[in-house]
Amino acid sequence: MSNDREHSLNRRDFLATGLLVGAAVTAGGLWLPSAARAEGNEFGLPELGYAPDALEPIIDKQTMEIHHGKHHAAYVANLNKALKDQPKLAGLTVGALLVDKAGEVPSEIRQAVINNGGGHANHSLFWSVLGPKEKVKAAPTGKLAEAIQSGFGGVEKLAEKVNEEGLKRFGSGWTWLVKDKDGKLHVYSTANQDSPLMQKHVPIFGIDVWEHAYYLKYQNKRGDYLKAIWGIVNWSEVERRYDEELLPDTGKEKDALKKAREAK
Repeated sequence: MSNDREHSLNRRDFLATGLLVGAAVTAGGLWLPSAARAEGNEFGLPELGYAPDALEPIIDKQTMEIHHGKHHAAYVANLNKALKDQPKLAGLTVGALLVDKAGEVPSEIRQAVINNGGGHANHSLFWSVLGPKEKVKAAPTGKLAEAIQSGFGGVEKLAEKVNEEGLKRFGSGWTWLVKDKDGKLHVYSTANQDSPLMQKHVPIFGIDVWEHAYYLKYQNKRGDYLKAIWGIVNWSEVERRYDEELLPDTGKEKDALKKAREAK
């Protein structure tokens, strides 16, 4: 939503837009910055939440600027282009568009939504689960720490498994820590910009293993990049996702959107 639009909202528009945002949250809509778009508006590029050089020396400033400002921005632009003539999908979160193999999306634009919606969702998560080394916790705590210990034998073992999946991923993709509907943790990788939401799993941590994510600093040493990135994990955000994020419910989102439209 543009600044001009934000400033010109009247009371009726504000009510409707507030309901749309509420739909994204209460329906478990993978709430991310700019994840939901109100009718007549588009997805937007979320801010990093820190300076482009804040993750140095693990991730360099130039990589961050290109990765966020060029690659992620392109996914957002192409997602909006794919959805331009799809009013029935307006207002749904990116999570709702992707869940269960993007089955709600018309077949003629489904792959474009998977590629670009996945790119938007995956990168939005990625920026949030990283943070400046001096500001992030050294290790998870609480329920997440217990689940990691129970499922993998501790954070070091988890990192080894996530990194192994990232190294095995041929070509471009992601390596993930996800939770299923029962809250159990799993580790696997996906190709390209495929989201774990397509498998009805909620991503709570992921590492981008596309070459543009690391090549300027690490060249062909993907393993070095994978090992280094664990020093800047924002465990507070990963914990929040484990505790709070739900699988998007497209039906509930649609019902909430209908009520929002009727309130206009």
